[in-house]
Amino acid sequence: MNSSPIKLKQKLSSKASAAKKKRDIEYAKSPARKRKKAENQRIGQRSDSDLHHKSDGSVVRMSTKNNRNVWKHGERT
Repeated sequence: MNSSPIKLKQKLSSKASAAKKKRDIEYAKSPARKRKKAENQRIGQRSDSDLHHKSDGSVVRMSTKNNRNVWKHGERT
């Protein structure tokens, strides 16, 4: 069950949707993603902070407000 209040759905043909689903599942089950998921579970999530993944591969805990400020981090132009 998805707990996100945002419900966005791409308008894809049934063939494209099936291909995307297959790609998404393959990516989610890749060894790299499995390692990242396991690492995040070891670190643990809290309601007062986010886990921020830095470009060097390290993970730091920071406030939710700071981590989601995409303008401050130069992630949007």
